[in-house]
Amino acid sequence: MKIVISPAKSLDFKTELPTTKHTVPAFLEHSIKLNTVLKKKKPKDLSELMHISDNLAQLNWGRNQDFSVPFTPENARPAVFAFSGDVYQGLDAYSLKEIKIAELQDKLRILSGLYGILKPLDLMQAYRLEMGTSMKVGSAKNLYEFWKKDITASLNSELEEGELFVNLASNEYFSAVDEKNLKVPVIAPIFKDWKNDKLKIISFYAKKARGAMVRYIVDEKVNSLEELRGFNIDGYLFSKEHTLKENQPVFIR
Repeated sequence: MKIVISPAKSLDFKTELPTTKHTVPAFLEHSIKLNTVLKKKKPKDLSELMHISDNLAQLNWGRNQDFSVPFTPENARPAVFAFSGDVYQGLDAYSLKEIKIAELQDKLRILSGLYGILKPLDLMQAYRLEMGTSMKVGSAKNLYEFWKKDITASLNSELEEGELFVNLASNEYFSAVDEKNLKVPVIAPIFKDWKNDKLKIISFYAKKARGAMVRYIVDEKVNSLEELRGFNIDGYLFSKEHTLKENQPVFIR
């Protein structure tokens, strides 16, 4: 079983960590290359490139200048505890026991504009670089072109024939994966809520549900599509009626 999720814009570098264990990102040399490009950009350039406010541009300019290697527990933080957006609230990694954190480390991969792909305990420094950012790097026209080959190869190196692969990332981030060249089919759950008598994907709830599904997979030791359909957190239930494709199970509430 392997799972991919997106990173988050909001970060937490203050909450006490539940573990001292950490690992190093596989593509840190690539991240250094990207930071070299980012470091040259002034706050105004970052604001225009990322479509962010002047205050956010100034904050991230400082982060780019502060980026330094080697990564250590003193200057970096394990990724799953550094991101704090809706997906990560749904996952609630802080409440996992040590043995479950080890399982999460084995199963979960986080797609990232700066780091390419991260294991939960991979150290990272604070950054903002969305995968959809139109930034040229060397001969690559954008980050998708920069990362796609390496991310896909990394996933394939870990996947075994017949292994369940669950995509809980956004379209923006999963587009950095060459799905056609993956070893295994992709299972992409969809979460919908009833609103005004219609089923809709509501972003905030869907993101939190993605994180909750990661937690469910780890807690329940899910290893099959049938077991995945048993997801029943926060009122969501699998709907055979609304599932149009087997590899896109729909969960509604």
